[in-house]
Amino acid sequence: MADFKTHITTSTVIGVGYGVGGFFGFGFSLEHSMVAGALCSVAGMLPDLDSSSGIPQRETLSFLAVLVPMLMMHRFRQWGMSPENMVFAAGVVYVVFRFGLGRLFSKYTKHRGMWHSIPAAMIAGLTTFIVCLSPELGVRLFKSWAVVLGFVTHLVLDEIWSVDWNGNEIRVKKSFGTALKWFSPKLWPNISTYGKLAILLIIVFGDQSLMQYFGREPVTIVPHAAKQWLMDSIGGGDPVLRR
Repeated sequence: MADFKTHITTSTVIGVGYGVGGFFGFGFSLEHSMVAGALCSVAGMLPDLDSSSGIPQRETLSFLAVLVPMLMMHRFRQWGMSPENMVFAAGVVYVVFRFGLGRLFSKYTKHRGMWHSIPAAMIAGLTTFIVCLSPELGVRLFKSWAVVLGFVTHLVLDEIWSVDWNGNEIRVKKSFGTALKWFSPKLWPNISTYGKLAILLIIVFGDQSLMQYFGREPVTIVPHAAKQWLMDSIGGGDPVLRR
């Protein structure tokens, strides 16, 4: 199995290439290209969130706890939050990611389970799409695919390191095939993973800014009363959400 240094180095190199390609090849701004490259780099550590302890999980959670609140600033602004509320919300997000997320992964996942899979990479990409709000659809997709790329890079490295070659013979380890997979041998992990994937897809297609981009009304995925309470609790909100 590839170690932490190999994963972060490889995803960082690929992230730099991805950012450079976006800047020179597709005309994305330098700022968006740098963020996309950084997301690819960090995403190279994401699959190891299912490691119950050690450097991979600790470092990944530290990166996420700092990065996610910054990426959510545009989303906070869309919700009509004041600067003070943004600071408070960012602090809450930091605490949740830094101290809560690790416990959830430790309790409900196992290493090389369904968090090491293609649908998990899709979950990470969709989550990024929701978090990284932008009026430009291309920018959101650019950053989302950066996360998917970094995530899949980790899975590919795990599969490569599952094959030993000593110069004379090739030995395939039992871990081969446990990273780049679509399904688990057990039923419940599949239900849980694909259920989360379906929920995220509903949220994405119900996203107000995405629907406005295509000139359509957003899909209502939250009851009006609950939505009204949410807007009131954060001190305002987008007038569209109050209809």
